[in-house]
Amino acid sequence: MSTLSDPVSLSSPRGEDAGLSPKELAAKYRLTVSGRRPGLFEYIRQLWARRSFITAFATARLVAQYTTAKLGQLWQVLTPLLNCAVFYLVFGVIMNSRDTVPVYIAWLCVGVFVFQFSQSAIQAGTRSISDNLGLIRALHFPRASLPIAFTVIQLQQLLISMVVLVAIVLLNGISPGMTWLLIVPALALQALFNTGLALVMARIGAKTSDISQLMPFLLRTWMYVSGVMYSVSGYIEKWPTIYQKLYSWNPATVYMDLMRYAFMPESFDKAKYPGGYDAAGNALPKALILPDHIWMMAAVWGVGAFVLGFVFFWKSEEEYGRG
Repeated sequence: MSTLSDPVSLSSPRGEDAGLSPKELAAKYRLTVSGRRPGLFEYIRQLWARRSFITAFATARLVAQYTTAKLGQLWQVLTPLLNCAVFYLVFGVIMNSRDTVPVYIAWLCVGVFVFQFSQSAIQAGTRSISDNLGLIRALHFPRASLPIAFTVIQLQQLLISMVVLVAIVLLNGISPGMTWLLIVPALALQALFNTGLALVMARIGAKTSDISQLMPFLLRTWMYVSGVMYSVSGYIEKWPTIYQKLYSWNPATVYMDLMRYAFMPESFDKAKYPGGYDAAGNALPKALILPDHIWMMAAVWGVGAFVLGFVFFWKSEEEYGRG
């Protein structure tokens, strides 16, 4: 005969549940393991349901980012402009790169703005989990919301800065054309690419916090070898053809070329400059020759990075915020 002090009788199912195992009880009452990773499609559904949270979080962080600075939101425009000024002095004037590329100032500014979009998104994504552990432990939501939100922040900053970039292009004597419509799909593909890398780095950064200290050096190296401030065509043309082909798939170069073409189409017009020569017969810098199949490259990088990054991040969903 069991008594009230008997622990077995208190923990054992009674009534119609008597004799059911814990697994059977969980199935009967539709109980699930707390914090268990949902299926991929269920995870996507949950993430989509929180799209308002993502945009609200991104907007709030963007507004608060420069609240302590006297110039406030103006720094969103001043930062890339100051980078352009420094790069123009060092690479354009001192290293004389401005003579190798026509409309160099506009060419440089487009490259700086576009690369900074990727650079900032990846850096922010790396710290998106480790810097928000309090929020992760306090609320239940798909953790992918954070790296995606930080990419949205960088996209918002770029869109604000685009006003100044357009002014710079116009001041360089470039008139708007139909190719300016290509800015939208080019930015959309780059945003997908940035989101994918941000998701990858968010998972790595959540497990290895020291990676955030290493990322600035890696990103700076990537910037220098991608032709942001100077044309790399004169250097890589001495490489074997296979290496030149591989280099042409550099995603940073792909997205910069697309944006530069959108703003300055005549410089990339192979029909107008057949064989890489201008109308006067002078050799055209390879920096101003649009690679073949560049839209395919941009689509492969954008969609591929996003899908792989999303799945890679989702695989560790239940581990974020623990430990």
